[in-house]
Amino acid sequence: MKKLLSIAVLLLTFSYLAQSQVKETSAEWTSFVRSIDVSFLSKELKFRLTAKAKVKIEDESSFAGLWARVDNKDGETGFFDNMGDRPIKSPEWERYQIEGVINSKSDRLLFGGLVLYDGQFYFDDFQLEIEDENGEFKTVPLENADFSATVVNNRIQEWVEGIYDSKPKRIKEYSFSSYKDEGSDNNALLIVGKGTEKDTSSYYIGPLKGYSQQIGTIITMLNNLSDRVESVVASLDQRETDWLLDDNANSIGALIMHLAAAEAYYQVFTFEGRGFNDEEKEKWQTALSLGKEAQDKFKGKSIQYYLDVYKKVREKTIEELGKRDDEWLLSVPPSAGISNYFSWFHVMEHQSSHLGQVLLLKKRIPKVEAKIELEKN
Repeated sequence: MKKLLSIAVLLLTFSYLAQSQVKETSAEWTSFVRSIDVSFLSKELKFRLTAKAKVKIEDESSFAGLWARVDNKDGETGFFDNMGDRPIKSPEWERYQIEGVINSKSDRLLFGGLVLYDGQFYFDDFQLEIEDENGEFKTVPLENADFSATVVNNRIQEWVEGIYDSKPKRIKEYSFSSYKDEGSDNNALLIVGKGTEKDTSSYYIGPLKGYSQQIGTIITMLNNLSDRVESVVASLDQRETDWLLDDNANSIGALIMHLAAAEAYYQVFTFEGRGFNDEEKEKWQTALSLGKEAQDKFKGKSIQYYLDVYKKVREKTIEELGKRDDEWLLSVPPSAGISNYFSWFHVMEHQSSHLGQVLLLKKRIPKVEAKIELEKN
């Protein structure tokens, strides 16, 4: 158990320069995270995460929560709980708890807090305990678990905004700062959400403001799928992005390009009633066809490169769909033989199919043992 308690907490501390390069994005929720290495375990042990929290909200749909996730060595999720069934909505400080298990299949234990929609969300005094061989819970030391270090420029010392501590995210609707209760000298963490929109959530499927009913619903479905794709691949490094299962396989990077290429094709097919022109074939045909040529072309680039291409294509899809209505969606172009609705249903079905392929490939990627030398303090 000494090994467990003296374990180096794998908190990736980013320099201000690196943090400044994080792209700001828009979302209706955010979270903060840190992780520890649990890959050395040989048996199943329980863990317990607790923290204090309170909220000030005007809309009952807003809430906060603690969360914990165990990432297994095979790429699967071993445990996950985000308190979705027991959301934090109390305006008074209370201590909340998550209990889970880690075992010999576990690689990393990630944990933190999350908030959804507008409001003021307060967190303090995180504690992580892990069972020893005798069944007794022992506290794992965590730097800045009580947020005593002042938050600067939305950066929480020893924590990272996002759900992966190796890949920070900056959500523009939320601000992070230090907070002190009246009469207290101790800091807590305050997250303020302002200007979030419920119908932009990837969990929302249905009509959208500014769009006809079915067009809006199609957009929410497309965004749900693209968010799923991004969440599965966002943490991959270049080795994992380029990895091939065998000589006939496609890399995950190439598959993301393939999703972008197929969506780009259905843009011209439905919006303009044609196939790719020569310029578009030059840009997209390799990604559309995949195979050996794609193996050679799509490598040596980060996963973010492919996701940026994918997102840019999606932006155009939403822009063009916004110019049309349900009558257009249900219509059948004479040259197509299928309705525009079916075409965009197929885009979603296609992305869902390849998402399953990506999940399979991610599970098969060989693990590389990382050797980390820690300088004695």
